[in-house]
Amino acid sequence: MNPEQPVCGPGCSCAVGNEFGEETARREAARYRRSGPETTTRILVEALRGGPLGDVSGLTVLDIGAGVGAAHLTLLAAGASTAVDVDGSPAFVEAARREAEREGVSDRVRHETGDFVELAARIEPADLVVLDRVVCCYPDMRALVSLSAAHARRRYGLVYPRDSWWIRTGAALMNGMMRLFRRRLRFYSHRTADVEEIVRSAGLSRRFHRQQIFWQIAVFERAGAA
Repeated sequence: MNPEQPVCGPGCSCAVGNEFGEETARREAARYRRSGPETTTRILVEALRGGPLGDVSGLTVLDIGAGVGAAHLTLLAAGASTAVDVDGSPAFVEAARREAEREGVSDRVRHETGDFVELAARIEPADLVVLDRVVCCYPDMRALVSLSAAHARRRYGLVYPRDSWWIRTGAALMNGMMRLFRRRLRFYSHRTADVEEIVRSAGLSRRFHRQQIFWQIAVFERAGAA
């Protein structure tokens, strides 16, 4: 694990007020402006589109734990109509707002600050739902995945750690260090079968899956979605 990179996405909804503040948001925004979306985000967005030239014209986006907004900004640039950004870090919400203004799409993005699980009842469903490195640092995976999957009208995509013994061991060691230094953030490694069972119970079937050394990228589609 690279100590210079947060193990989980900057928009994670647990302890984000302290762990992902203004300094981290500035750094991530500068990296995004310099290099664009990270590799996992690019793969996820392309899969949500149904391919590099997939048509998302007129579709709506719900980006949960959006960080600086890389995923929904890329989908908006590809033709999506509107996006809702839900993030637990006020610093990252402000950074995403600035990026939307910089890219000329601020009138097409609504920003919500808070925990998606707590806000879900008042967040409308969207055609495309995105969770890019968010599941790994949320304490109640079942609530987050079930509620977010229920909000997906067409496709549901997420990036989360691979199901591996060495990642689970690393997570335990990392959490021990965080407790030692009294950090509130925790890293959660979940079994792929458990995550996918919850998504399938929401009426979605997996259409794309790719693994990297640490992350896995998965996109699900609702039956009958065109």
